[in-house]
Formats: sequence, C-alpha cells, structure tokens
Amino acid sequence: MARAKGIKPMASNRKAFHDYFVEERYECGMALHGTEVKSMRQGRMNLKESYAVVKDGEILVLGMHISPYEQGNIFNTDPLRPKKLLLHKNEIRKLHQQVGRMGYALIPLQVYLKDGRFKLELGLCKGKKLHDKRDDIAARDAQRDIQRALRTKNRSE
Repeated sequence: MARAKGIKPMASNRKAFHDYFVEERYECGMALHGTEVKSMRQGRMNLKESYAVVKDGEILVLGMHISPYEQGNIFNTDPLRPKKLLLHKNEIRKLHQQVGRMGYALIPLQVYLKDGRFKLELGLCKGKKLHDKRDDIAARDAQRDIQRALRTKNRSE
C-alpha cells in the first residue's frame, strides 16, 4: 500500500502559544508502539500539559497522553509513557545547551502525519510574563474589532 503524501495535522498545543514565546521549531520523529500509532491515527491524543526533557543524550516527551487503543487488549501501553524523540545528536546537544539557560523549555507544539509517518513539532520556548499575555490578548481583540468593522463595511456597500 502506498503512503499518503503531504501533511495532515493530528493534534496541536494551542495553550503553548498562550504561555510561551516560540523562538525556534524543530521537526522530530517519535519512537512509538503499534497500538499507540493506531490510537493516534484515530486522533486520541492530548498535548496540553506535555513538555520535553533532555536526559542521557536523548529527548523524551513527558505528559503527552495517548489514549489506549480499544482493540489493543494486552498490547496497550501506559497512556502517559515517556516517548523518545528522534533527532540528530548535534541538534540534541544544541537544545540541551539552550534549555540550560534560564527561562527556556522544550514544548511540543503539534503532532502531524507527514508522508504516512508521525512527526512532532518541538518548540524552544521562553515563558511569558503576565503582562505579555495581556498584551497578546489586547492585540488579538483589536485585530478582531478591525476585522469585524471591515466585514460590516463591506456588507453595507
């Protein structure tokens, strides 16, 4: 069977963009078990409280919830099992150095299918302060008001 071409988004972490400034993005593969893949294809995963750590020269995603596959019976794994990310060694070393700086974290931003394989977009993020979040909300509200005004103006013409 031929693999499907293109990118199909499966899950995104919208909370990450609210809580962090995303400075760099990395595309990584994931080491998964069979029933996890089947469950992910059904869209049964959650990235909301997940984060990544560098441990023993590997990057692990913690807190990523993949619901058990219904027909998986004994082959199902723990839903919160740490998942290993697949990156080049020099990228892992670079991320380890950057995370060591104060205020930086590795946050999964989204999971998608790329040419039939699951990929995870990992962001190197810096935490937002409360006033930064307020500024973003104010800018979003202003943009929404502008769009609303343009729509009503275009309808009246």
